[in-house]
Amino acid sequence: MSESAAPASSAHLVARVIEDGGVSLRQFLVIALCVLFNMVDGFDITAMAIVASGVAADLDLSADRLGLTFSFALAGMMAGAMGLAPLSDIIGRRKLIIGSLVLIGISVLLTARATTLAEFIGLRFVSGLGGGALLASQATLAAEYSPEKYRALAVTVVTAGYPAGAMMTSVAGGLVMPDFGWRGMFWFGGIATLVMAVVALLLIPESLKYLFERRPGNALERANSILARLGKPSIAALPEVGTPGAERNHNVFGNMKLLLSEQHWKATLTLWATFFMSFSTLYFLMSWIPRLMEQTGFSAEAGREAFFLFNLSAIIGVFSLGFLATRWKLSRLVSSFLFLSAVAMVAFAAAPRNLHLLLVITFIMGFLQQGGFTGLYAVAAKLYPTSIRSTGIGWAIGLGRFGAVVGPAAAGYLIAAGFDMSMNYYLFAVPMAIGGLLAWRTFVR
Repeated sequence: MSESAAPASSAHLVARVIEDGGVSLRQFLVIALCVLFNMVDGFDITAMAIVASGVAADLDLSADRLGLTFSFALAGMMAGAMGLAPLSDIIGRRKLIIGSLVLIGISVLLTARATTLAEFIGLRFVSGLGGGALLASQATLAAEYSPEKYRALAVTVVTAGYPAGAMMTSVAGGLVMPDFGWRGMFWFGGIATLVMAVVALLLIPESLKYLFERRPGNALERANSILARLGKPSIAALPEVGTPGAERNHNVFGNMKLLLSEQHWKATLTLWATFFMSFSTLYFLMSWIPRLMEQTGFSAEAGREAFFLFNLSAIIGVFSLGFLATRWKLSRLVSSFLFLSAVAMVAFAAAPRNLHLLLVITFIMGFLQQGGFTGLYAVAAKLYPTSIRSTGIGWAIGLGRFGAVVGPAAAGYLIAAGFDMSMNYYLFAVPMAIGGLLAWRTFVR
């Protein structure tokens, strides 16, 4: 393949490669792999919802202490998204994705051997560290390999891997736990994650935007290797960086500071608040749906079915929102999905205790809530330029995940205090409704 002269700027070259000539099979492969990695991450992090009863019985945990096991994994995701994900803007998307998968896989395998509450919550925190970094890095890589028109769709499809993995915990729980117990779930998840780390090492490319703008060692050779796999002409020299006035900081703290610069602070604070409100409700449901169904008098199988439907409908909701985002304004869609999910939660709480009716409402709730929530990742990816994109996504996820820490833990104390399933659903519909209203103000197309 012949070399072409370096284009005027990195923005021009990336537009030529990513925007022009249709979407290549290699670009589809990047998106598909990110979906797959998010699936194993979703399985590992949400497996706790399925094994909760077994862990509680084995380790003799009350509801409030069990709530801590949920929250420590989510606290780790918060720390990973805020502390590790920004490294993706410094060392590259590829390295952080591979490292995160290795960290998750090893910690999940060790969780299968935990015998005390302290060991359990410590290892869940470490798994969360890797999960938080992985989510932000993959969303960034997907955005940077997608044409502008389909960027929201690509990011939402990738983040759909997380609820897809969560859905698989219900299926795996029915197959693994009867013979191997709750520890078998963690053995399965840890091995699958380490296999995915090897797949990432072999197949995941670095972001072209990162190579052009950060210029790590051998950037030109690495860029030409990727261009060849994309079926594009190689280049003789690296392009000029960015565009005039582009924001470039080569350290983590400089990137963090830019999030609250005059240009970005309003959008950043609105995004953080939206993530916080949405996370608190979503992870209350992701953590407690099976347990609350059991405590209301339904069987463990009914609890797993509700959890399965909540995540199955999420996948449909994510694809629906991504498709609609190619035609309508993204922030308006996200806002509508989130607010209507709060309405569905109120309907669930007020409904009679008929299993079939509750499962139908749970399906609708998952479609709206997780569909709208994953759209927030696409909002974050569109809000920030390449130089701070992983940092922006990571901090939005990280600070938002403080809500994910608070939600399940608060529900544990409420349940221990005697609050039933309906009252919890009423209470947690409030932050979701607020999140929907805040999403309206992000103004992302």
